[in-house]
Amino acid sequence: MPIIALLLSALLVAADQLIKLLAVEYLQPVGQITVIPGIFNLLYLENRGAAFGILQNQKWFFIAVTGVITLAIIFALFRYNNHEFFSYAASILIIGGGIGNLIDRVRLSYVIDYLSFSFFPPIFNFADCCVTVGTLLLVIHFLFFAERESSSNKVIRRR
Repeated sequence: MPIIALLLSALLVAADQLIKLLAVEYLQPVGQITVIPGIFNLLYLENRGAAFGILQNQKWFFIAVTGVITLAIIFALFRYNNHEFFSYAASILIIGGGIGNLIDRVRLSYVIDYLSFSFFPPIFNFADCCVTVGTLLLVIHFLFFAERESSSNKVIRRR
């Protein structure tokens, strides 16, 4: 299953890079496209920082952190024994989104963002969505499933 997870992550990276290519080709020249007036716009942005504009121009910091986290999750894909849906889905999403943004940072020194909602200040992209949903799924896994599996393993060992 870890190999399948890595292949699915690669599909997410490809989708992210394709969407960003389309954003550069069609959105950058016009700057903004209104999708739902007053609610949702496609807005081209070259983000050199993190969410809410923090840590501007810290390219190497983001590359290092993303690289370490991605490698740790790939390692865990092969070594963690209590995988189930949430942990696999989380891994796929975090790896795919992380590498998608990592490619931008290495290649361009910034991340291409394009999703803008009036009720959520930061402008973000597909890779950001993957990392955010993946992180939420990982938290769900550890809060509701990992402990129960660990406890049941302990009970079995005591017998």
